[in-house]
Amino acid sequence: MGTPDFAAAVLRGVLDAGACQVVAVYTQPDRPCGRGQACRPGPVKTLALEMGLPVLQPADFKSPDEVARLAAFEPDLLLVAAYGMLLPQAVLDVPKIMPINVHASLLPGYRGAAPVQRAILSGDTVTGATIMRMVKALDAGPILAQRALTIGFDDDAGTILSQMAAMGGTLLAETLTRMAAGPILEIPQDESRATYAAKIGKAEAEIRFDRPVMDVHNRIRAFSPKPGAFFHVRLRPGAPPLRVIAAPGRPESAPGGTPPEGAAPGTVLGLAEGNLRVACADGVYLIPRLRPAGKKEMTAEAFACGYLGKCPEGASPVCGPGDLDTTAAT
Repeated sequence: MGTPDFAAAVLRGVLDAGACQVVAVYTQPDRPCGRGQACRPGPVKTLALEMGLPVLQPADFKSPDEVARLAAFEPDLLLVAAYGMLLPQAVLDVPKIMPINVHASLLPGYRGAAPVQRAILSGDTVTGATIMRMVKALDAGPILAQRALTIGFDDDAGTILSQMAAMGGTLLAETLTRMAAGPILEIPQDESRATYAAKIGKAEAEIRFDRPVMDVHNRIRAFSPKPGAFFHVRLRPGAPPLRVIAAPGRPESAPGGTPPEGAAPGTVLGLAEGNLRVACADGVYLIPRLRPAGKKEMTAEAFACGYLGKCPEGASPVCGPGDLDTTAAT
């Protein structure tokens, strides 16, 4: 049971390892996407169809008939990874052995929908994958296996999720092999150490240049590549601000310094080595690539020439909170 790329990578790991027989695949219903709003199959459905596996896409499990359809497969296990649907107790009771979940954190830390993004946003340098037996409470079941993963300085949510998915698929296959050999140890979670990773809100992705440069760096990485960390820039007085998504970059110097004298946080200070320089609370952040609203991603040089070049001579665009009415953004 799974839906996005993360779940597809886990499914691929299980299939490649041959650790069990997958008799059916459950995934979310196809969603409209793109400009034409056409319904397209998700990554798990695409992989399952390529492998010739039965695919089921119920909207939910409120109907007893839907639970009965699942039970008709007589599964030993339910393997769940980023399914995107809360499973009722009736579903968790279906497998003969247990329901198992692959979670993208070292539980009990970061239970919930966005563990990788929250870990990066907090500036963590270590995360990991957990294999657990599912219970009705959110990500609270006993731990069957864990493996740590380093979050590098330049890693973003996309790179970590990709590594985590591959690692999670391998760890799940290893766990299934251990289960086939005999009883497996279940370690209860320490509830006193539990933290929660709430679903990401779009407003959270707005960059606050009045914060320290490492806060800026972590925020951009946490929301890259999706939904994308953004700011608004004023190109000329009276014009609506332009919404711009920033790619991860780096602090210009060691954190804890001071911004250039007289530069308010959010002030665009020009280019340096192909990066856009933006003043923060304690230094300067370098942004290598940007994507203006409705446009394709471009280099900082192209952005400076195509957009900042339109500013009045001597003007210094500002993209900081408190300076712009972002409700008027394009």
